[in-house]
Amino acid sequence: MGRRIPGILRKNEKETAMEEEKKNQLEEEREQVREFGSALLTGKDGSIYTLTIIGQVEGHQLLPETVKTTKYEHVLPLLATIEESDDIDGLLILLNTVGGDIEAGLAIAEMIAGMKKPTVSLVLGGGHSIGIPLAVSAKRCMIAPTASMTIHPVRMTGVVVGAPQTYQYFNRIQEQIVDFVTANSRISREKFLKYMMATGEIATDVGSVVYGREAVQVGLVDQLGSVGDALAYLHQEISKAKAPAEETGAKQQD
Repeated sequence: MGRRIPGILRKNEKETAMEEEKKNQLEEEREQVREFGSALLTGKDGSIYTLTIIGQVEGHQLLPETVKTTKYEHVLPLLATIEESDDIDGLLILLNTVGGDIEAGLAIAEMIAGMKKPTVSLVLGGGHSIGIPLAVSAKRCMIAPTASMTIHPVRMTGVVVGAPQTYQYFNRIQEQIVDFVTANSRISREKFLKYMMATGEIATDVGSVVYGREAVQVGLVDQLGSVGDALAYLHQEISKAKAPAEETGAKQQD
């Protein structure tokens, strides 16, 4: 009988372990896509985390299972992890949302706006209602030419107390949204309020629908773009962020 060569055995075991690790990693990535609609894109220029905000932004009450939702309790800790992770260099946010809960949407938007890492949002299909603060919260906001954004006043469904204080409360919430959008985009307060209070634009409702090119022209969105443009912007910003660190490392070696 021939003798087994230990070196070959060790090599085969190492290859098997590496294959197993790769398989587990792929399964993890698939699970992330299934659970959160997110994925980590890794290339020579850096790692970009892709986060999708779709359907309706769910608030403190559970929505029916038939409704596609984005859950803030999943997104908030995820954003904190992305910001803190050394393995992630930038964040790409893909938006196709009808809006949803104001507090939950603003909470996510504030988290994104406060991130130090390069962030870019891309509106595909629609970024309606509370989707607008979510879109402009990124350092760069892009929109597809065919995508639309609905700007309308704050409203609530269900039973509400018919008192002046209720309407004052709505107005204060609305002011918070207007302040956030105008602070994180180039649109003027007057222009945004004009779109918000327009009549005759939407049947049986108040507000306006703005499409890609117009959204850019009025300063609500930074530019028309595609996923290629969004990724190119992120790679550029990641390279800028890495350059000072590389220079510091080179000086220390000298």
